[in-house]
Amino acid sequence: MSAVAELHQRWEMLPAREQPDWRDHPELSRIRAELRSREPLVTESEIAAARAGIAKVAAGEALLLQAGDCAESFAESGPEHTAAKVAALTGLSDLLSLSTGRPVMRFARMAGQYAKPRSSPTEMVGGVEMPTFRGHIVNAPEADPAARAADPERLLLAYAHSSRVLAAMPDGPWVSHEALLLDYEGPQVRPGATGDLLLASTHLPWIGERTRQADHAHVAMLAAVANPVACKVGPTASPESVVDLCARLDPDRRPGRLTLIARMGAGRVAEALPPIARAVRQAGHPVVWLSDPMHGNTVRAKSGEKTRHLDSMIAEAVLFRVSLERLGLHPGGLHLEVAAADVTECVGGNVPGEDALRRRYESLCDPRLNPSQARELITSVF
Repeated sequence: MSAVAELHQRWEMLPAREQPDWRDHPELSRIRAELRSREPLVTESEIAAARAGIAKVAAGEALLLQAGDCAESFAESGPEHTAAKVAALTGLSDLLSLSTGRPVMRFARMAGQYAKPRSSPTEMVGGVEMPTFRGHIVNAPEADPAARAADPERLLLAYAHSSRVLAAMPDGPWVSHEALLLDYEGPQVRPGATGDLLLASTHLPWIGERTRQADHAHVAMLAAVANPVACKVGPTASPESVVDLCARLDPDRRPGRLTLIARMGAGRVAEALPPIARAVRQAGHPVVWLSDPMHGNTVRAKSGEKTRHLDSMIAEAVLFRVSLERLGLHPGGLHLEVAAADVTECVGGNVPGEDALRRRYESLCDPRLNPSQARELITSVF
């Protein structure tokens, strides 16, 4: 049995949260085998270059900006949409570089950000209970029980759309997505020329707050690959649990290997982050610290939409920076959900109040900043 096959077998034996209910689908084995036979979406040399660039961030010589859609749409994988998203990210990274005088590593939440963890497996829509929308890689967003059924054929569609996005950005930023669906990511783990295992679906995969259990399948998978990897860390994480994660994901303590993304909420980051950061430093892990000031600040508007307030996001990112600088650590950058268009999903800046949300609320899942709001956040924090 090959090393990859042995690892796959190990992942199958470990618990994994947030997976679709399709294990008994008659076509799943064929689909996984087809994914294994596909060309890698990213190359070994690109992965190595991304890791080297992130190492400069770990050394305090650069910053990192990770930004893009909350959930990508299959309908927006063409050249026009891709160019607009790359232009938006480039503009924000240029602004961050200008504000700080440092080079900025750009990672786009693109070419694979099609899966979303959800707090409940079902929801009520018009009085009808149906499966929750989990991203285009799993089901469709239409409010119809049949459309919401988990369909593994969408794994192949996700690969095709990711390939299309990458073809439209040959000189663009590196790409990144949450490595959530094991049936998509696992078949794309393969040996590189040097013998290391690579996750060929993206340059920088990350583990989410809901799937960061140290003894579960997601951590085991990313621990096995040579990509740079990231992990979200919420306010309930203990210093001990984060150090355990670091030991599993970065056992050799290599700069550029591991990024920790704090997503704690404006009211909790100043208390929760310093003990974790101190423990990680004491354990000798040269991690990159990013602030995700969005996911801990989601609220429900009076009209029912999920939203986020710009002042809360700015407050969390500022407290993140101040907390790390007081410890003598480098605040490495930002992880943002940003649309390329002038959406009205978050309150603040050019979206004056909740009454303006319905003007252009287009997100498939969580509320995104528009480019103007993202610029205001960056200039307020750095």
